[in-house]
Amino acid sequence: MKIAYLYVRVSTDEQADRGYSQRDQHDRLKRYCEINDVRISDVIFEDHSAKTFKRPAWIRLLKELRKKKGRVDYVYFTKWDRFSRNAGDAYMMINVLRTLGIEPQAIEQPLDLTIPENKIMLAFYLASPEVENDRRALNTTQGMRRAKKEGRYMGVAPIGYTNKITEDGKKYIAIVESEAALVRWAFEQIADGEYAADHVRKQANKRGMKCGSAYFWKVIRNPVYAGKIEIPKYKDEEAYLVDGQHEAIISETLYYRVQDILNGRAKGSYGPKMVSIDLLPLRGLIVCPACGRMLTGSASKGYSSYYNYYHCQAKCKTRFKAEPTNEAFFEVLKSFKIQPEAMEIYENEILAEYYETNKKPRIQGNRKEILKAINAINVRLGNARNKYYSEETDVNEYRAYKAECEVQISRLESQLTGATDGLRNIDRLLNEAIKNVEKLDFYWKTFNSEGKRRLISSFFPGKIHYDGKHYRTERLNEAIEEIYLINSKLRAKKMQESEKIFNFPAQVAGSRIELPTSGL
Repeated sequence: MKIAYLYVRVSTDEQADRGYSQRDQHDRLKRYCEINDVRISDVIFEDHSAKTFKRPAWIRLLKELRKKKGRVDYVYFTKWDRFSRNAGDAYMMINVLRTLGIEPQAIEQPLDLTIPENKIMLAFYLASPEVENDRRALNTTQGMRRAKKEGRYMGVAPIGYTNKITEDGKKYIAIVESEAALVRWAFEQIADGEYAADHVRKQANKRGMKCGSAYFWKVIRNPVYAGKIEIPKYKDEEAYLVDGQHEAIISETLYYRVQDILNGRAKGSYGPKMVSIDLLPLRGLIVCPACGRMLTGSASKGYSSYYNYYHCQAKCKTRFKAEPTNEAFFEVLKSFKIQPEAMEIYENEILAEYYETNKKPRIQGNRKEILKAINAINVRLGNARNKYYSEETDVNEYRAYKAECEVQISRLESQLTGATDGLRNIDRLLNEAIKNVEKLDFYWKTFNSEGKRRLISSFFPGKIHYDGKHYRTERLNEAIEEIYLINSKLRAKKMQESEKIFNFPAQVAGSRIELPTSGL
């Protein structure tokens, strides 16, 4: 009596879409063996796709068949698409089974493979399901591409969003504000250029983002957060972005700013910055008075506790206690607090005048430059189009150049939007600036080292010098400089000590603004 293994396979989608059933296949195979007097050795049930032979149940079956080489005659299945949906893999597996003395056979599509002409029918039976799979995959790809072009996000929502379905059954992604706030914060941190991207990721994880390095890089490269959907390159069509139907978490300007920094195109592109513990916020920001290097910081163990110091790693051995150094800097910040009698002058005259004479013309000039650049790109694109129509250039070259121009125009338009928003929101921004300056001492006391370092960088873009008693800087934020001058003049008027206020020792070479100290 011949011996056979029965192979019953159905994938989940086939069972749902076509009504295939493992029980039905089993019954037909069992009945066939009874009619043909074939003994069933075992029945193998598989719930896996037939695109390849890397299927758990088939792998186990093949191991068992190798152990029983010469003792099994057939492997039965209902149709050839139950065996495989890949013609190349199927021919290879048929040869493997034949070396074991086993004949694979579909009971509803029987073929005597010893007859050469039957191989044509075998090729048809094997190729048909493969063609069907390929057609289904192509339809799916084209459908997803068409949906993306309409601005719909496909797949599992990225962090900051969640998948939802409308009442009429349409899928979309909606913002999860708790996560979106962390994503927005991460983009803003990278755009500021204070910290390297991986440090921003670690800080975001501490705040609750919880994502690995590889996924974080996908996040900060993902145009979805700027309200865009990426259409990938396909055949002759170049990759490009379209407006999404979902709500953006960040602005296009911020997104492109981050991309430029990550690509190294932005001015002042940064490298990794030093991370400070909360008791050493000035670490890496103070210049050594002896050798000109940046002071680092660390804790030294005493008899009963640890003591923090700012120190130089060079041979000069410069060393300052952290607590009085931090306190002296706090006194410097307090001197920039706007006095009540100067509040109206500063808000209505100094800041407004500075904006009208400096910032506004600069913003307007930037807008003109952006519009000029957009117009220049459109002119070049028009010339390229004319060359294409006159057959001076081929279609692939024209499409590549067109895609490149569209990306450049999209970036410039986002910058134009940012510049326009800056002009519209000036009153709100001025009010926020005044409130922030009024709370400098509060911010310094409540911020962690990261917040303090951001505060320092915004106030003092130049190097900070400290000799153990006095702070000086080569460059001061222009708005903060105005506050200091107004406060100094008001104190001078009250105390009639104008010369004493402004005659600071000049120990830093070059143009500088010297900061007031706790001794003043």
